[in-house]
Amino acid sequence: MELRILKYFILFLGIITLWSCTKEVKIDIPGYKEQLVVDGRIETGQPAIVLLSKSNNVYSSTNFQSYLNSFVDDATVVLFNGTQTDTLTKICTDDLPPGLEQVAASIFGLPVEVLVNLHLCAYVSLNMVGEEGKMYTLQITHGGKQYNASSKIQAPIALDSVYWKPEGNFNDRGFSWAKLSDPANSSDAYLWEVKYLQDGQFSKTFNPYFNDKFFNGLTFDFAYENPMSFEDTTSNNPYRGFYKLGDTVVIKLSKIGLKEYNYFEKKYNQIYSGGSPFAVPTNIPTNIEGGALGIWVAYAPWFDTLVCQ
Repeated sequence: MELRILKYFILFLGIITLWSCTKEVKIDIPGYKEQLVVDGRIETGQPAIVLLSKSNNVYSSTNFQSYLNSFVDDATVVLFNGTQTDTLTKICTDDLPPGLEQVAASIFGLPVEVLVNLHLCAYVSLNMVGEEGKMYTLQITHGGKQYNASSKIQAPIALDSVYWKPEGNFNDRGFSWAKLSDPANSSDAYLWEVKYLQDGQFSKTFNPYFNDKFFNGLTFDFAYENPMSFEDTTSNNPYRGFYKLGDTVVIKLSKIGLKEYNYFEKKYNQIYSGGSPFAVPTNIPTNIEGGALGIWVAYAPWFDTLVCQ
């Protein structure tokens, strides 16, 4: 009996000792360093558009004025396609050429009536448009530093077919469906965008970027929801996410490079997991050389029209 008590006493002392063993861990958090942020794109038949801004300290206040102050309007941006060089023109929202109001609104994500009273600038190529098969090299000079990035407009991939069909218990609501034959022996990445025929700008769906890691060389059918339907903020609307019978939709499937895909895949994962205590911290990659953040991406789009019938 005394031996058993002694065993329990030793076990108790061991547990107390383990609980009392602590080690001070010091984490050296690096200080904030302001960086240039690049958001640039070019696609077949369209001019390059580049937005430049400055990164913000995560501990600083976030408001509309800090958003406005983050934009950069004193850089020099040059585009080279292998044979031609174009110095991009700075175009600002308080001095827009006629006809570009809606384009600027889609770029900055602000209503036209708000934009015209602000000074937000983008850099646009007026003497060059995207051509299939060409590599586009971007050179940015700002604050005594130079940044470079390259992206190629690849050959677009056509969908075999697009179609609509009712979903669930609905007879007049459904998703957009498509059949894709992914090329074999190559790694491919895509962006899916849609708009109503009468709309001016395309919308992105939930998780619009995808690659062929799990379907390389295969032919398969897949569906996407209607992103425009979520503009209806009615929480109990049973039709959100669906196209309705009679809708006419323009589908835009763009092929992009793998480096560019990796950027968007990590970015969207971080957005969707924002605030979750179980999310894994992620460093979003970039193809910008010289110490800047962001992305320069070339798109190879393919279009089709879907009539929901």
